[in-house]
Amino acid sequence: MGMVIMAFRYLVYVSDRKIDMLLPQLDAGATRQRKWEIGFDLKLLKAKATDEPRAGADRVTRLERVVRWLHDHGDLGTVDNPGQFVWGLMPLRWGPMIGQDGHSMIYLGGRDEKTVVGLGGSREHVFGLPGQEAGQGSPLSRSMLPSLLQAITPPGHGTGVDGDEDALAAVHAASTGLRGPAQNMEFIAKRLLQGPGPDGTVVLLGSPLYVALVD
Repeated sequence: MGMVIMAFRYLVYVSDRKIDMLLPQLDAGATRQRKWEIGFDLKLLKAKATDEPRAGADRVTRLERVVRWLHDHGDLGTVDNPGQFVWGLMPLRWGPMIGQDGHSMIYLGGRDEKTVVGLGGSREHVFGLPGQEAGQGSPLSRSMLPSLLQAITPPGHGTGVDGDEDALAAVHAASTGLRGPAQNMEFIAKRLLQGPGPDGTVVLLGSPLYVALVD
């Protein structure tokens, strides 16, 4: 797939829920067949999790196990050729936001020559970001397609069973409408939605397993 293994990654987002869900499904023997280090900067993790340094290190160890398995044995594609999971390395704009449904979330967006990418998740998984305030938590995980689409779709735009075109247009608008500087980021995400966009590009919506800044 032509994946580039960079020297340093500074984690900004890790979905513990996805890790907890995927770890029991791994073949423990397969994860030992090949030693493939992600190279996360643990010093930064320690600084971001000073209250629980052991928990922070364990978080990365568990993530590494899942990523190694996906890399060696899973259906892991790229942004322009996605599988069940998608690996990407590209400039993304991002930040915490209040979705159209009134609940908090994190959203990242970017594009290459072929594909407009949107990634959405729960803000509680962001390193260094204060936890959700009371009453701001989403009633349904942002990893779920209905919740994510509800958050980025303006009122009056349908995204039902027959609303793929509307849903893809909403992802396109949310991703291309982000402002601020783009940062070079690497991620692996669960593919949730893919299809033709309104400007001839392909639109891809995913829920990240991890997102990291890359030098």
